[in-house]
Amino acid sequence: MVKVSVRKETNKLLFDFYYMKRRCREQTSLPDSPANRKKLEAIANRINAEIILGQFDYARYFPNSPRVEEFKRLKQRSASNHDFNSKAEDISFEMFANTWYEEMNIAWRDSYRRNVKILLFGRIMERLGHMPIAAITKSELLSLRAELASNRKVNGEPLSADHINRHLKIVRMIMQEASERFGFVSPANGLKLLKVPKSDIDPFSLDEIQKIIETVRPDFKNYLITRFFTGMRPAEIDGLKWRYVDLHKRLILVRETLVRNKINYTKTDSSQRDIEMSEIVYKALKRQKELTGKYEYVFCTSAGTPLSQRNFSRRIWYPLLRYLELRQRNPYQTRHTAATLWLAAGESPEWIARQLGHASTEMLFRVYSRYVPNLTRRDGSAFEKLINQSLTIQGV
Repeated sequence: MVKVSVRKETNKLLFDFYYMKRRCREQTSLPDSPANRKKLEAIANRINAEIILGQFDYARYFPNSPRVEEFKRLKQRSASNHDFNSKAEDISFEMFANTWYEEMNIAWRDSYRRNVKILLFGRIMERLGHMPIAAITKSELLSLRAELASNRKVNGEPLSADHINRHLKIVRMIMQEASERFGFVSPANGLKLLKVPKSDIDPFSLDEIQKIIETVRPDFKNYLITRFFTGMRPAEIDGLKWRYVDLHKRLILVRETLVRNKINYTKTDSSQRDIEMSEIVYKALKRQKELTGKYEYVFCTSAGTPLSQRNFSRRIWYPLLRYLELRQRNPYQTRHTAATLWLAAGESPEWIARQLGHASTEMLFRVYSRYVPNLTRRDGSAFEKLINQSLTIQGV
């Protein structure tokens, strides 16, 4: 991997990398600054990609370097000895993985990019980084899988099967790309992922919802009503802005998400949707408009900044469940609760899938199969009837 570093004696930036198994350090005349680093990192990415593809010309980037002649002689000697036939033999997993990451991450959402970076440059790189990419065997990948299964989290718990599979999926993508570029059979072909236990949903009952909404702090009452009765994901409701709330047409337009205090595109294309407000949600958002209408975000702090999901969970949600002596469940169960209430009310699966942002009803039946009754309605009115008959929350 080509890195940009600084020489402490001069405070000038330099390129630090390996080429043809030799370490190279090429000094520049640029002083260390954010702008200069950004400029050189762009060049470093190009150099790295050209090294991987076998197209790097040392003289083109560093024409005045004394190493130009050295590498010219090395190439001539390698060609005469016929020992430079396979580019992949001189490329480590780390080198190729860095190039793969730089080429691919531009198409990824911020949250996915961050997750890949953490996994790739953590345990995966520690285990495979030093190895020539063409020398990695299926046995090595099975060994990686076994090591991951034996690893522990900071709290001492073993890594989940799902977490291990995320590592393996990244390795499979990298090895597949390398095999196509360098013409070898990927050792990841046929590498089986671990079986992930099916997670059971744990929605709230209407009685539990009533206790929660009646007891929660007043400044979170409208927030929880909206979560329980729209099925919005945490990142969707935390990133909801008033410009996407149409009280006249009674629609919530899901167009953005808030992840780590940064606005992003929705989880999937189908997540972009218009949620129809039930009466209880409509009234909650009208009340909320009086409280936060002057700010950009619908649910926000007194300073107008978006809510922190972490703070909400630790300071509001879990203490509230403990106080009410309710079974501990994560806040995401509010989404499952909305889905199961719609199903219990007899709403159409197609309508429910649209409200939740699912591309089809397949996930609906797979995740909520035991909650599916004989469905006939398709417009949300059955849900209205269920809520009106069952909830008697004061002031709502």
